[in-house]
Amino acid sequence: MTTPPAAPNSNPYGLLAALHQGGLITQTVFGILVLMSAVTWYIMFTKLLEQQKIFNEGKRARTGFWGSGNLREGANKLDKNGAYRQLVDDGLLAEQQHTQLTDPIDQHEWMHSSLNRSQAAIGSKLGNGLAFLATVGSTAPFIGLFGTVIGIYRALIKIGAAGQASIDAVAGPVGEALIMTALGLAVAVPAVLGYNWLVRRNKAALEQLNAFSNDLHGYMVSGGAVRPALRGPAPKVATTASGVAAKH
Repeated sequence: MTTPPAAPNSNPYGLLAALHQGGLITQTVFGILVLMSAVTWYIMFTKLLEQQKIFNEGKRARTGFWGSGNLREGANKLDKNGAYRQLVDDGLLAEQQHTQLTDPIDQHEWMHSSLNRSQAAIGSKLGNGLAFLATVGSTAPFIGLFGTVIGIYRALIKIGAAGQASIDAVAGPVGEALIMTALGLAVAVPAVLGYNWLVRRNKAALEQLNAFSNDLHGYMVSGGAVRPALRGPAPKVATTASGVAAKH
């Protein structure tokens, strides 16, 4: 039984041909790159949702939390498992624990250290997965290059055994091997860009959390006397008949 001839416009060289001729090593490299790419996009998507949740909760905290009568009432307006709710709950717990200490410690220092620990825990959670993105960004090109080297080696061995050294016999297999390098770059570039983007967003989220923590700390150690000013809409400006601007 003879093999049917290839279609006139079909390309005999490509990814499938490279995987078929590259053997187990090339197929393994391809599988690793696909896995790294899938995990990279999963981490970027989940971290983006996690960061956006914190930003949304920060908006609610700036508008609704400080308008509450007490901290517990304000905490109920925040997400139950959110970062801002965690800060408030840890602050209330620290305030309760301070009254139970046998060795007297200044309340300011105790509250400050407790809120700092809470912020550190939130920052550590936000940083989960970013190390993997950095690892993918730095290693994926070399993994792809390894697949290319193996592909070129196998292609040259095959060409040498066949005794064909023409340009058409060399260009095709070598071009197939270079596909692995291209795949490595295609995996690495989104990982690097996503890592830098998520790190900047983490920094912005932690800065907002730090500002909220300072306001919370001042509120608690002052017995509620110190609280940030509520942000309301800008006052409307009207012009009187005499042409003088008046605020309402």
